[in-house]
Amino acid sequence: MIYLDANATEPLRPAAQAAVLAALAGVGNPSSVHAAGRAARRRLEDAREAIATRFGAPPGAVVFTSGGTEADALAVHALGRGRRLIVGATEHDAIRAAAPGAAILRVGRDGVADLGALRDLLEGPPALVCLMAANNETGVLQPVAEAAALCRARGARLHVDAVQAAGRIALDFAGLGADSLALSSHKLGGPAGAGALLLAPAAPDLTPLIAGGGQERGRRGGTPPLPAIAGFAAAAAEAGGADRLAPLRDAIERAAVAAGAVVIGAAAPRLPNTTCLALPGVRAETQVIALDLAGIAVSAGAACSSGKVARSHVLDAMGLGPLAGEAIRVSLPWSATEADVAAFAAAYRQVAERLARVPA
Repeated sequence: MIYLDANATEPLRPAAQAAVLAALAGVGNPSSVHAAGRAARRRLEDAREAIATRFGAPPGAVVFTSGGTEADALAVHALGRGRRLIVGATEHDAIRAAAPGAAILRVGRDGVADLGALRDLLEGPPALVCLMAANNETGVLQPVAEAAALCRARGARLHVDAVQAAGRIALDFAGLGADSLALSSHKLGGPAGAGALLLAPAAPDLTPLIAGGGQERGRRGGTPPLPAIAGFAAAAAEAGGADRLAPLRDAIERAAVAAGAVVIGAAAPRLPNTTCLALPGVRAETQVIALDLAGIAVSAGAACSSGKVARSHVLDAMGLGPLAGEAIRVSLPWSATEADVAAFAAAYRQVAERLARVPA
């Protein structure tokens, strides 16, 4: 199988696997005061410092969670209390579910948020704005720093879902000017089950979603999963160099366009590993299944819909009409090779030729 679905989950990096195994070999609860507990605490704090250093935050700003979804929910729960909610039209379902009834910030046909519309939405009582750094379906990058400046000028807070951006583009939390930022281990090449919420110094005290024994400075209860967190830190330290994937993505797009595809979001800045390809007249689910049978793993939309393939709210928000149900996502993993790209190009060409002959 050729695996081209990194935005669903990256392959585990060797350094992350080694860190997980080393942590599994240890014993002790980080909350215990004996020697084994202190060793576990040291492992936990080393991981916290590694995450903080990698993403430009002080260690005390890092709150470990079970993943990006929990980090997003915690941010909306804590930073949005008593505030209006404004959510980008192409946000991940983790944000959309955490912020029901939010005002929607529109995007253009290129998928980029309309900052003029944001300026208008910020008129009125203080708000919490949720704007992702990079879209999980199209790879389109959002003007987060510019949005943060607008928010500061209007007394608003900004939460950034950086789950897809982390490790693929330069990401400096302090430089962005956001109030919080969500991360996920398995999108970096670490194990599933760990993530983090980064908090700016001016962020309010968190009321935890999960209460417990006072872990994470009272901000998130529960004994931390040390093996997953250790793997998360190792993956974060190793992640980077994704720019090498841009030529491979471009080669995929050239082959797909030659076969009749449309590249979604091509006019906007995008992640170097991600392309969204629409094949007019052919359902996304049909394309995914056909490519799977050819040994190529891709996806349609987000990978968080319990196995369902549905019309993309992201592409609908971009005003793409029928193409919203006819697009697949190809996302290159850190381990992708030119041979993988060649295999995809050959399979896609054959699939496109065959499906174009099948009546809708």
